[in-house]
Amino acid sequence: MIKEDVLGHLRVANTAHTKWVQKAKILIDKIDINEPTLPVNARESDFGKWFDNDGKKLNGLSNNPLECMDNIEKLHIGLHEMYSNVFYIYCGESQKKGFFSKMLSFDKKPISNIEETLALEYYETMQAFENDLLNEIKRLEHRLTALSDEKIEALS
Repeated sequence: MIKEDVLGHLRVANTAHTKWVQKAKILIDKIDINEPTLPVNARESDFGKWFDNDGKKLNGLSNNPLECMDNIEKLHIGLHEMYSNVFYIYCGESQKKGFFSKMLSFDKKPISNIEETLALEYYETMQAFENDLLNEIKRLEHRLTALSDEKIEALS
């Protein structure tokens, strides 16, 4: 693992998750999205794929508490679960199943006032998950910055 690459992944994750939550708000605000680019499943996102492969290796860092990576994983999955709930309300079960199928076919369904209220509650929870996730990622980024390149490369 190269230190700058790892830091780059974390910085991209910060930006991507912020944009991702904003796109969820666009869905709630009933603005049409022609091509949804929001993976419902946490494992399908770019960050999720990186985290499952190289990211978890960061548990081996001497200055990184073990719970750090667990917290990041739980928050990331929770964020996607809340988005999945929002997506289901607006787009239905058939479009929740596969990311690539959603890119080919995407239609919002009419929703009730109760569903809209529920979607807003899910969105508020998403924002809390996002805030906590970004804070955990920033703490990890600070720990990585404090380490030598050699210590990070040794994790490969």
